[in-house]
Amino acid sequence: MNLVSDLDLPAFDYAEPDVPADRYHAQLAGIRQHGWLAKSPLAYLVLDHDAGEFFLRSKKTAFPGRQIAGFFGVSSGPLAEHIDANILNLSGEHHRRLRALVGPALTPRAADRWRPVMRGFLADLWARVAAGGGCDFVAAVARPYPALTIATVLGAPPQDAGRLHAWSTWVQRQFDIRALDASRDEIEQAVTEVEAYVTGLLEARRAAPGDDLISSLLAARDQGDRLSAAECVQLVVNLLAGGIDTTAGQLAHAIRLFAAHPGQWARLAADPGLAPRAVDEVLRFEPVTPFTARICLEQVEFRDVIFPAGTIVAVCAERANREGGGGEGFDITTTHAGRLLTFGAGAHYCPGANLARAELEEALAFLAPRAPGLALDGPPQLSGIEGIYGIDKLPVSWPGTSAMSPNHGRAPNVS
Repeated sequence: MNLVSDLDLPAFDYAEPDVPADRYHAQLAGIRQHGWLAKSPLAYLVLDHDAGEFFLRSKKTAFPGRQIAGFFGVSSGPLAEHIDANILNLSGEHHRRLRALVGPALTPRAADRWRPVMRGFLADLWARVAAGGGCDFVAAVARPYPALTIATVLGAPPQDAGRLHAWSTWVQRQFDIRALDASRDEIEQAVTEVEAYVTGLLEARRAAPGDDLISSLLAARDQGDRLSAAECVQLVVNLLAGGIDTTAGQLAHAIRLFAAHPGQWARLAADPGLAPRAVDEVLRFEPVTPFTARICLEQVEFRDVIFPAGTIVAVCAERANREGGGGEGFDITTTHAGRLLTFGAGAHYCPGANLARAELEEALAFLAPRAPGLALDGPPQLSGIEGIYGIDKLPVSWPGTSAMSPNHGRAPNVS
């Protein structure tokens, strides 16, 4: 057995400004040739699939949100309280109880019932840009679409979607070590504002219940006090924060990838029923969360390496996902044998994964037949890879704009 700290490991600092997002794949591929482990300033990087699954599923590890925040002096105040109550940072019976309460609202069947709403939003957004033959896809579609969807799922007014997206972007930066260092005040302000907003939304839904997730949570709260008021607020904030910025980034990456692979876009346009496989390939090839951290709660031994208690590891979904079928190529017809780690694994597997998949499937099935000739119309502005790996600007064009009706095209088979 060897202590992980005694190993001679290659280094990769994903927070350094000289690690460009558009070239980090090649850098990680080069490091992976030296083994399954690497080191960074805060964590050891786990670069293969089996090791990633082990650390994500182990009962000896947990999400290190509190510890990472502590490194940057976040030990009190609204942000510290939010991090402490975040479902990601909970474990044991408390975590299982909250997951069980929110789970029924986020099953595949529950997500499917919102697909007609998603198509309506896509039709409205597309109608604003279709005739122009080009747009900044992030501003026109990727950013507003998931915000409108989450607003509807939660029971929030659609006119609040813009604010919801802004809050989601800032709150999600609690997982970005560079942002925690440079923008703590802005993150804390967003947490304070969104919690006040959700509190008001809960009061409104209690007075006038609807067919939405918040009304379901309120019903659970009223059944034997199974859900406290504070827990209810935090669950909604977690779903709001985790379900907008991530999906927006993943959809933008999907369009960027298809613009670079016109043959794949044409194949999807000819058969929109391939959308579920297309989404799988996008999630595999360009995960919007390239790294997922875990802290060892006690000594962990794996592959003759000792990870002492307190060691932080970062599971690299980007490398793990590329080990199976497909490798370094992008092909929506490829069949993948292994589980993707884009949404994590184990007890903290992303609760909103089914809703995100449905949103992405509907968007790709809708857009591919309507934007033949999709191409980049300028360089994308990529965000950093240390938190949510999104796209700030994505200029695209579609010189062969289709005049088909909004309802044309076969939707994915979700039966």
